[in-house]
Amino acid sequence: MKTEDMLVRPNPDDTRLYQTVSGIDHTGSEVPADIINERPLTIFLNGREIVTAMTIGDYPDYLALGYLLNQNMLRADDEIKAVDYDEEIETVVVRTTRQTDYEEKLKKKIQTSGCAMGTVFGDVMEKFETVSLPTDERFRTSWLYGLQKAINTMPSLYLKTGAIHGCVLCEEDRPLIYMEDVGRHNAMDKIAGYMFRHGLSTKGKSLYTTGRLTSEMVIKTVQMGIPVLLSRSGFTAWGVELARKAGLTLIGRAKGKRFIALAGTERIVFDADPSQAADEPGHLSRKGSRDDE
Repeated sequence: MKTEDMLVRPNPDDTRLYQTVSGIDHTGSEVPADIINERPLTIFLNGREIVTAMTIGDYPDYLALGYLLNQNMLRADDEIKAVDYDEEIETVVVRTTRQTDYEEKLKKKIQTSGCAMGTVFGDVMEKFETVSLPTDERFRTSWLYGLQKAINTMPSLYLKTGAIHGCVLCEEDRPLIYMEDVGRHNAMDKIAGYMFRHGLSTKGKSLYTTGRLTSEMVIKTVQMGIPVLLSRSGFTAWGVELARKAGLTLIGRAKGKRFIALAGTERIVFDADPSQAADEPGHLSRKGSRDDE
């Protein structure tokens, strides 16, 4: 698949999302530096304020929908009457035909390990406990190698500025939707919102993230019904525990021909010879990759 055939791909030329400032380097010479913008976005559901997220500001409608879905505040069968974004006051309001009241739920906020201060609500595990991921789907190592090459060399804000994360919805060895944000949880929510808005099936899909495989990322992936989660970065213990409990295939530290799978290994089909897969060239190493670990 060519990048122009993707449903959503990064636009590193969108100057609304970053700015260039002047600084000095290790030699004392003046140098320009591209730095990512971040701004608040307050999400409302039917007139009730839910949360304020720090975001780069693109796709506010998908971010709001995906966030509400992954917090169990929207249901898969909800009818959306409108999604209204006001750039001036930095708010997005999601309106549904179903009346909603989450006053008690809003009292149970938990700060997560996600960058840009991720927030989940105390009973978010309710849906997690009931999801059954498909057991008949397989994930080929040849797809993993193909995805790494396609994603790591694709023009993106991640490569341009660093200080940002990306999440990619994939089908076999093809990236379909590539979202970026200051927090990997925001990027994941944008994908969830896009899939909900456009009725995109989870069948045959996997998710790739540039960030750590934390409990929050595992929970979101499982609630989205996607059976495979990949990362070039490492794991947290609770993330691994939850992945094993849910039967999620969890593959991390994926760089070049190397990777490690700590959950759901029965889905993996070893159809590629690792000795034939090239190590990741140094000039393709993504900014901040060492820090991600």
